[in-house]
Amino acid sequence: MAIKRLLKIHEVLHRCSISRSSLYRLMAKGYFPSQVLLSPEGRGVGWLEEDIEGWIASRKPVNEVKFK
Repeated sequence: MAIKRLLKIHEVLHRCSISRSSLYRLMAKGYFPSQVLLSPEGRGVGWLEEDIEGWIASRKPVNEVKFK
């Protein structure tokens, strides 16, 4: 069984190059992977590294975006 790595928020923000408010806005709209609870009390959260890597890979490169 492969070990799944969890990323804390600062690492997610760094890898995705987005702000904290943008991250939560994207999550609220369903455009970003959901958090994983790290404790039963819900005090710690993280994101699966594979989910974040998949989200990054799914973004279109700038040269493929058509501007109006």
